[in-house]
Amino acid sequence: MNGINSFFLIILIAYGSFVSLLANPKAPEDTADFSPVARFIVTSDSHITTIGDVQSFRLQRMIKLGYDIAEKDKSYNKLDAVLIAGDVTDMGTKIAFGSIKAAITPVIKDDTQFLATISTSHDDRNLGKASLELYEEIMGQETDFHRVINGFHFIGVSASKIEGEHYSEYQKEWLVEQLDLAVADDPSKPVFVIQHEHISNTVYGSSDFEGWGMPDFAEILEKYPQVIDFSGHSHYPNNDPRSIWQGDYTAIGTGGLYYTELTVDDIKTFHPTDYRFVSTFWVVEIDAENRIRLRAVDLLSKEYLCEYILESPFDRNYTPEQQMLRSKPPVFEDDASAKIIGKNIYLDSAQSTDGMPIFIYRAYAVDAEGNRTQVGKTVPSYYRYNVPDRVTIKLENLPEEDYTLEIVAENCYGMQSEPLKVQF
Repeated sequence: MNGINSFFLIILIAYGSFVSLLANPKAPEDTADFSPVARFIVTSDSHITTIGDVQSFRLQRMIKLGYDIAEKDKSYNKLDAVLIAGDVTDMGTKIAFGSIKAAITPVIKDDTQFLATISTSHDDRNLGKASLELYEEIMGQETDFHRVINGFHFIGVSASKIEGEHYSEYQKEWLVEQLDLAVADDPSKPVFVIQHEHISNTVYGSSDFEGWGMPDFAEILEKYPQVIDFSGHSHYPNNDPRSIWQGDYTAIGTGGLYYTELTVDDIKTFHPTDYRFVSTFWVVEIDAENRIRLRAVDLLSKEYLCEYILESPFDRNYTPEQQMLRSKPPVFEDDASAKIIGKNIYLDSAQSTDGMPIFIYRAYAVDAEGNRTQVGKTVPSYYRYNVPDRVTIKLENLPEEDYTLEIVAENCYGMQSEPLKVQF
């Protein structure tokens, strides 16, 4: 037995005592009429550090919940694959990579493929490029892969193994070759691509300002309209409607298993107070007509956050322009109220009118001349299933003269409600 296998065996024996502590997750209710012929789950940024940490448990719980979702489907009860789009580990240590396999081995079944890409972000922080070879040795699989599962092609691209290169020219040529093979097999089917970073200026978090995107594969993927591309890195909420993007191809932001963050106005790494209590993934299903169903799942509440149906991989119903057109302002109910206690204002939540979440609440002080000054804002926990019915906004820089307080609810596309007014 070589050193790696001995090391893994020690971790696995120790880890076995923890597995029984995991409650069997209960699948959320599915009322849709959709009959898949393939199913996989996908996330990113598990950030595993060591044996038995929170991140390892979340990975296990995700897999177990994936099986429970599958087993409750009478038409197709298999989970074909589990995909992770990079930052599988937090610091890329030997024990962290060993803990990946130790975490999944007790829960994953033989007919489910575990496929992960390894990133130049967290996965190589300790060992550098050697982390890719270490992962391959421990997991027994290549970090760049092309698998055919139930007739559908899955192509994963990890960081380059060459020092000083993020993604190599060889990898880009290889990606084109694999895409051509997949399309030649059946041009009507979706082709699933996965890498760590978002493609620049596609999904939420990938803009030049937000900085979590990279341009490397943009010119390649735009030539393959059947591509469904999954990426992480930003940790931005997967149920945010900007996390699905369609242009020449389809891009999907994975969210992340280990915390969330956002861009709010001019803050591009905004962390809400509950950001570490956010853990999400996608359930992706394909039917015999090549329709694709994507459901975002809140792992901690075990509930669905949102759902999208693509009538085909060539469907373009979720372009930014289409999403903007269907966007409508939120509304406050007629009996909504607000109350100030100290420097906080407490108010009833507004209601979405378009099925999209409310992204932010803004409080404005309006003086006698009608001048409006923003004096507070808050992001509700829209990235979780359990969004509170009441909103709290901390007020700052209030004027000394008389004013009216106006609170507006705003969705992800900047559509604002009519204000809820409080007179002082």
